[in-house]
Amino acid sequence: MSLVGFREAWELQREIHDDVATGRRPDTVLLLEHASVYTAGRRTARSDRPTDGSDVVEVDRGGRLTWHGPGQLVVYPVVRLADPVDVVAYVRALEQTVIDLAAEWGVRGVRVPGRSGVWVTGDPDRKLAAVGVRVARGVTMHGVAVNADADLAPFATIVPCGITDAGVTSLTREAGRRVTVLDVADSTAHHLPAALAPCLATPPDDGPAPAAVVVPSAVPAR
Repeated sequence: MSLVGFREAWELQREIHDDVATGRRPDTVLLLEHASVYTAGRRTARSDRPTDGSDVVEVDRGGRLTWHGPGQLVVYPVVRLADPVDVVAYVRALEQTVIDLAAEWGVRGVRVPGRSGVWVTGDPDRKLAAVGVRVARGVTMHGVAVNADADLAPFATIVPCGITDAGVTSLTREAGRRVTVLDVADSTAHHLPAALAPCLATPPDDGPAPAAVVVPSAVPAR
């Protein structure tokens, strides 16, 4: 899986979002691995930002600051939600996907009250996957980022998701063996449709499941 620039992937998401919202394209899920980048959601505080002067991309999702980069699978579902739209249920479905896939490697991922994402509890709690979404015209953008075998050092220069009393972890670290991005992509493709089905305007049982698209380069073939 080639590294994909964040801005290129964001532009692709916007194109797909417009197509899904207007009915020109079915629900689509992008699975990819970004080149290293910090992204800041709408609630990012000044104190969250990198201490080393690194570039930060301002984005239109919820949440605060996070890092994307090699060794992390990013999942961008661009799907139409059932009416009335329930964003909380949608976020819970993304979290459930990660909880289910983590269990395949013997890692117990959990939700922590008051905090989005998927966590491994302990002293301190450690964030395994970050969630940040946007819904416009009933169709989703952005999604969930799962640390497979990422180098976690870039998180040390920021306050990830604005949380100061917890750490960040990866499936590789928690499982005690290497879990690659491709491993996680395969598992996500297996677990995501069932988790999303109750949230979708057209669930898989009534129509085509979301099309999983692995983006091979910064400018993927369309």
